[in-house]
Amino acid sequence: MGNVMPQIHSNGINIEYETFGNQQDPYLLLIAGVGQQLTMWPQAFCQLLAEKGFFVIRFDNRDVGLSTKYSESKEPGLLRLFLHQLWGGPISPVYSLDDMTKDCVGLLDALGIEKAHIIGASMGGMIAQLIAANFPGKTLSLTSIMSTSGSPSLPKPAPYVVRNTFIKSIVNTKTFIINKAKYIQHNSECLRILGSKSFPLDETTRQEIVAKDMARSFYPQGFKRQMTAIIVDGDRSLRLAKIQAPTLVIHGEQDPLFAVECGRHTAESIPNAELACIKDMAHDLPPELYEKITGLITTHISQHLCPGSNSLKENEHSYADHHA
Repeated sequence: MGNVMPQIHSNGINIEYETFGNQQDPYLLLIAGVGQQLTMWPQAFCQLLAEKGFFVIRFDNRDVGLSTKYSESKEPGLLRLFLHQLWGGPISPVYSLDDMTKDCVGLLDALGIEKAHIIGASMGGMIAQLIAANFPGKTLSLTSIMSTSGSPSLPKPAPYVVRNTFIKSIVNTKTFIINKAKYIQHNSECLRILGSKSFPLDETTRQEIVAKDMARSFYPQGFKRQMTAIIVDGDRSLRLAKIQAPTLVIHGEQDPLFAVECGRHTAESIPNAELACIKDMAHDLPPELYEKITGLITTHISQHLCPGSNSLKENEHSYADHHA
């Protein structure tokens, strides 16, 4: 089981987090994707990383799960988001990916952690990229999973994916609040569309996953505000060029949301980044691939650590003091 911790107040918000493993081991921060709770990183996946010698931290981003919500804030309408995508019209997000980046750094600071290995998936990969670019002193290494540089030259998501996942999620928010059965049905379908076809989940299992997350926290409203932050952030290519941390990009060759070219371009944009493409992976973390993905992460980190940098002796006292 993960160690359930009290919420941390940092960067002006409350952040819900959990940890796995021995705090004497290297710190590893996991950042979730758009609209996803910390449970996007399954417990078994986190435990496997802990067994491989890491102190794992997973947390709820702002506006999702048990962290601070922005219920009183208005967000742009779907039409304005669409026009911004086409022509870059004016748009004012409630918060930005830079704000969410500062949440991550604030969480580490509040825990007394000087620096960590940063791992993010999808939107979490974008945030992880920005941590490495803007806070090099906090970043021991970067792993960007099933994410993108945001370059407009890259292939767009398949239209059926956009229509049946993102647009429906935004348009039907009020319907989902009233009719939770439709929310379960919709998100189960999202798992099917985005999931790895080589490792399919049956409908009952998909619905159980969604229902379990709903029991923890039901807040579909945050999805649109996080999506707005992604859209406004735009192209990160030039910012990625600043990254000096050892970087691994992991991407599924079957990803229907961010085509494998998105992973390749991310790796090409970051100096000396390594790219690992997984043949049977789409836009998910199938249990069948836990060992492969955690193995890639472990190998990457161990290959690039400088002598002594895998030891967290310098940080252990501050963490222990914080939780004394």
